[in-house]
Amino acid sequence: MSERRDLELIAELVPHGSRVLDLGCGSGELLAHLQEHRGCTGYGVEIADANVLECARRGVDVIQLNLEDGLAIFEDRSFDVVLQLETLQHLRNTERMLRETARVGRIGIVSFPNFAHWPNRLRVAIGRMPVTKALPYEWYDTPNIRVGTYADFEVLARKDGLRILDSFGIQDGEVVRRWPNLLASVAVFKFERG
Repeated sequence: MSERRDLELIAELVPHGSRVLDLGCGSGELLAHLQEHRGCTGYGVEIADANVLECARRGVDVIQLNLEDGLAIFEDRSFDVVLQLETLQHLRNTERMLRETARVGRIGIVSFPNFAHWPNRLRVAIGRMPVTKALPYEWYDTPNIRVGTYADFEVLARKDGLRILDSFGIQDGEVVRRWPNLLASVAVFKFERG
């Protein structure tokens, strides 16, 4: 899978000139890309010391914060876009953070490993938990607290009054729109409050 291509596919969802908040921004690669190629501004939120330092080296403004504590430091609609890329599955209160994402941003974009991808289903069918590029950990050492599917997110979005503006899967750096719950290893959703 082309991680750089995945980054570009998600970056295309962010309108030019947006004020962006990237929750769980890692080393700040996406924010740096958005600043350079799409004229965006904003902040990353990250907890890991090494990632905070890497963000600073890239010239990305970053706030060190534990997302489990919520986003109370940000006012409603203070960002055009809030990103939560491969972060939701690491949080204990996924639904609360999804609602906070919708509160703080006009648009939310989330991505997560799609547990329903066919190789994952096959692995479970033979009695083992999946280990793939999108889910690269054994069951006993995974940072993922939650596993979900493309279809599961659609249900949660409706429950929380979110309107999905766009959705697709990503497999090997390519967009998957036909049968994404089965054929894509990563699920991507762009949404707003309904």
